[in-house]
Amino acid sequence: MREGAAAMAWSITEVARMAGVTSRTLRHYDAIGLLAPAYVGINGYRYYEQPQLLRLQQVLLLRELGLSLETIAEVLTGQRDRVDALRGHQEWLRAEQQRLARLAATVARTIEHLQEGTVMTASEMFDGFSRRRAETEEALAARYGDGVREHFAAAGERTKGWTRQDYLDAQKEGERLDARVLQLLRCGVAPETPEALDVIADHHRAVARHWSPDKVSYAGLGQLYLDDPQYRARYDAQDPALARYYRDAITAYAEQRLN
Repeated sequence: MREGAAAMAWSITEVARMAGVTSRTLRHYDAIGLLAPAYVGINGYRYYEQPQLLRLQQVLLLRELGLSLETIAEVLTGQRDRVDALRGHQEWLRAEQQRLARLAATVARTIEHLQEGTVMTASEMFDGFSRRRAETEEALAARYGDGVREHFAAAGERTKGWTRQDYLDAQKEGERLDARVLQLLRCGVAPETPEALDVIADHHRAVARHWSPDKVSYAGLGQLYLDDPQYRARYDAQDPALARYYRDAITAYAEQRLN
């Protein structure tokens, strides 16, 4: 901590500890222009003063409310009204609340089925899973047109015989892919390099088990990872830069390896 006649300053390590974030997160905020330090010392360390702490407080509050980093930047620079941004997020929260209620109902029916031997149809078992795919379809169709829907129609045929274990296996594979992409990011591997594209090739194959992404729709999926609050929450929980890295790597893969 620096003391003197001027302003009091805190090192990046001290700020990270006080705010409950990582130094990596603060460096990322600096890199994207969201929160620059007050100055950088001769030792190369970032130092923060009172105005930067107040801005960080606002960033963390808006993150807690679920806004993306891009939206937060727009709010803090006055490019977007805070109430308007929160209203849009409120609509998403209500939709997510309905989705979670459907999943909870599915779990309740499953418990009843297991305990009492009641009849549970296959469609009831996978209600939450299928609705999430339907939501993804709607988001992509809104962005890229109804041509996307034929890919999802094929996916419905492809997965209609899936069991609960098939869905769980697909979820586990997705988690393993996330870990591999995160490792690329943390090792500083550029998203357009062959090393990164080889990992994304496995991601593309995993996606193709559900639906048939072409060059346009696969790149659109990468952009959805960055724009969609649910995907962003999932990736931001692992690293604030992961969603953008995924988007960039998927875009590069679509450009370089898909016709």
